[in-house]
Amino acid sequence: MKKFIPNALTLLNLFCGVIAIILAVQGELIFAAYFVFAGIFFDFFDGLAARLLKVQSELGLQLDSLADVVTSGVVPGIVMYQLFNMSSGVYTWGHPESSESIFGNGTLNIEFLSLFGLLITLGSAYRLAKFNIDENQTDSFIGLPTPANALLILSFPLILEFQESAFLSGLILNKWFLIIVTVVSTYMMNARIELFALKFKTWGFKENSIRYVFLVISALLIALLQYASIPVIIFLYVLFSIVVSYQKKSKPAV
Repeated sequence: MKKFIPNALTLLNLFCGVIAIILAVQGELIFAAYFVFAGIFFDFFDGLAARLLKVQSELGLQLDSLADVVTSGVVPGIVMYQLFNMSSGVYTWGHPESSESIFGNGTLNIEFLSLFGLLITLGSAYRLAKFNIDENQTDSFIGLPTPANALLILSFPLILEFQESAFLSGLILNKWFLIIVTVVSTYMMNARIELFALKFKTWGFKENSIRYVFLVISALLIALLQYASIPVIIFLYVLFSIVVSYQKKSKPAV
């Protein structure tokens, strides 16, 4: 029975991702974000449960990546697609019923620039496929993990909805900003950059100092900036990782 517990958590991640897809397609980006956050929560604990119960398996690894493709790959791509639509006026924020169907008047009605946002989905799938055959990503990640990238993309509609800022709204709904974010995030997921993993094998401060410092700073940023803290935290995660990687390489061999 205990062998199925991690897989059940992974399937809950997948379930949340499918619900989020339905919501994102309907223009309910806020609720889609909440379901993605729930899916990422289950994604974190399925691996933890597998390690604690000592029931890691190849099936679990493959199932985890399949679920992540949906929750952390397909959903962010659709959300970015909708953000492109918002930037061009095709979709009206908060009024999904006023948006035209893609089959308006029996003809296909798609903003082709908006399809550029789906590059995130393609990049996520490619990254997860590489992760499954890479035996070097046990204590760290090579490239930005798809859940972290999903948090970044899903933070944008939350910022638009809950943080009244003309500057942030204008920035997020600028098509060039969206193009840059799409390209950079897709590249970062597949870049050969070593990023530390937030996995605690022990609870000692010395061996986990970077993780504890990062988590404390992240908590403070969330308290101060709310949803706007998420892009800042992702940036700091990459910056901290680069510093840690540089320190490792600069240490003299013993």
